[in-house]
This record gives sequence, structure tokens and C-alpha cells, in this order.
Amino acid sequence: MLRKDKTGLVVIDVQGKLATIVHDSEVFIANLVKLVKAAKLLGLPILWLEQNPEKLGATVPELREVLDRVEPIAKYSFSACGEPAFVEAVKKAKMNSWLITGIEAHICVYQTALGLLDLGYDVELVSDCVSSRTIENKDMALAKLARKGAEVTSLEMCLFELIGDCRADEFRGALSLIK
Repeated sequence: MLRKDKTGLVVIDVQGKLATIVHDSEVFIANLVKLVKAAKLLGLPILWLEQNPEKLGATVPELREVLDRVEPIAKYSFSACGEPAFVEAVKKAKMNSWLITGIEAHICVYQTALGLLDLGYDVELVSDCVSSRTIENKDMALAKLARKGAEVTSLEMCLFELIGDCRADEFRGALSLIK
């Protein structure tokens, strides 16, 4: 069960042209914006990654806007765990569980999730906040990661799990994001 005091959010490589050509990109980006807003409302640590930003470009504006107080971590390995700055940020956050989002599900998301599992963290892939250029590659990545010990959740499922009670201070704010 996800707990807001033990969970962080990782946003992987939602950049440039690639972000606009992944499967169902508009819905994917809109869901990810909602999740980032909810994570901020809940006080979750957010780690934001950009793959080779000099070549692939910046994070898409609508997402960059809601990540306003977070600095991106540049990476060049497909797995963020290949970047010492990311591993250091994960350790510094002192969270047990990480929600994983971003693109592409079968490359950087997949390899980062495996890296976090190898480091002993619980990993939950937010299914409607990850994408690939083809739905087949996304589905393959989610299935393979589930077999390797990652959990699969959704935007609404993880939010209500993190909130836990309709009397929680964050309930109304989170509810307004998903309705």
C-alpha cells in the first residue's frame, strides 16, 4: 500500500518531439500533469529527468510549468540509475516506494524501474502516465516489469491509495484534479 510519507515520484524524459509522438500523447501528458500537481499537493518528493537534453530538447512546456520548483537531472544512460546524481537524489529523499512515469516505457522507464528494483526500492508504474511510440512496446514493458517485481497502478488508483481517507486535507484538491 502506498503511503505519502514513504513515496516519491519519478518523471522520465517527457521531452521534445518524442513526447508528442508517443501513443495517445495528449492524454498521457494531461494525466502526467495531473499526477505532478497531486504529488505537489501531497508533498511527495519529485525527481525529474531529461535524456540528453542538448539533443532531445526540453521537457514539454505544460509539464515543465508544473515542475516549476524542481530542477531536472540530465542523464545520458537509458537507466537513470546509471547517473550518480539521480541515485544520490533517490537516497537523499529517503522514500521506500517510487511512482514511475514518463517515456519511453520499454526503454528508459523500463531500465530505470529495474535499476530501482535492484537498489531495493518498491516500484509502481503509473500505467496511464507512461507511454511509448507504440502501445505494444508499452504493454510489453509493463508486463515484463510486473513479472520482475514492479507493481502497476493508475493515476486515480495511486492518488486514492496515497490519500487513504476522504477526510484527509488533500482529498478535495486531488479530487478536483481528476474530475
